Amino acid sequence: MQKRFFLAALAAATLTVAGPAAAQNWKPTRPINLIVPWAAGGSTDQVTRVTAAELEKALGQTIVIVNQPGASGAIGTKSALDAPKDGYTWTAGAAQDLGAYQALGSVNTNIKDWHLFLNVANIQVIGVNPQRPWKNAKELLDDMKARPGQISVATAGVTSAAHAAMDEIVKATGVKYKEVSYDGGNPAVVATVAGEADLTTQLAVEQADMIRGKRLRPLATVSDKPLELEGFGTIPPLSQTVPHFTAPANYFGIFLPKGVPDEVVKTLEKIWAEQMPKSEALKKYATSRGALYNPLAGDAAQKAVFPAVQSNAWNLHNSGKTKVSPDTVGIPKP
Repeated sequence: MQKRFFLAALAAATLTVAGPAAAQNWKPTRPINLIVPWAAGGSTDQVTRVTAAELEKALGQTIVIVNQPGASGAIGTKSALDAPKDGYTWTAGAAQDLGAYQALGSVNTNIKDWHLFLNVANIQVIGVNPQRPWKNAKELLDDMKARPGQISVATAGVTSAAHAAMDEIVKATGVKYKEVSYDGGNPAVVATVAGEADLTTQLAVEQADMIRGKRLRPLATVSDKPLELEGFGTIPPLSQTVPHFTAPANYFGIFLPKGVPDEVVKTLEKIWAEQMPKSEALKKYATSRGALYNPLAGDAAQKAVFPAVQSNAWNLHNSGKTKVSPDTVGIPKP
């Protein structure tokens, strides 16, 4: 009798231990669709393709990148949100964009509706067409004040990194500018190189090659920290020109809507804890493109992204672009 009881208890204990382990060993049986809600070649597309290649090795399954640009990332994000919650449709992008859609009225979703798997934090750079006269940030800002609304800035739309950067610059300096929107960061950078716009404030990762090739002149990071760009040198921070200027970290990653099977989430959390911090491919990407390599998931990811979500949503609200006040959708004023 005691032996039977011992064996039953041992079996129950084994099941208890095996349960969580099994939940961390999801093996997808068909390709996964990963929607990039921006054009090919931009910051989201770049880092997502590197991350997807690492995940394919870990999961043993193909990940199909689907570029679905439009409405500043909202169209592709909504496609992922509306897809069956079976774990086979993901999306990607900047968490600060994802967190602003509900206030903008473009997608009815909150940052907490998603499982976040972050790979890098990106920094925006003021990159000007080299045919333009400005040699530093002070010259540019002085000219923007002298000619309000006449200097054009290429962005990827109202929720893009460049638009968020300009919101921070406007808030700190009061300058006015003319926005020219494109379907992604890469088209915005290419347009600036071509002279369609005077400058762009898209991410360093999107401008890096053009800066190294002297087809863009970097004036400053939109930050209080300088950036060491491999093959170029140091880009000074805007805080050297605008005292006390700061901007929150702009985290990028892969996002899964809540409601997908727990085994999918637990498997990715395990990969992010054990394998992503060792990814030489992602480290190389970050070093060469001017990004901060910082894989995060779970509560740590939500905590890391929220300052940028707050800042972006309230900047958009203060410039009259939101449908509702951010505090009505769970985003208190920073």
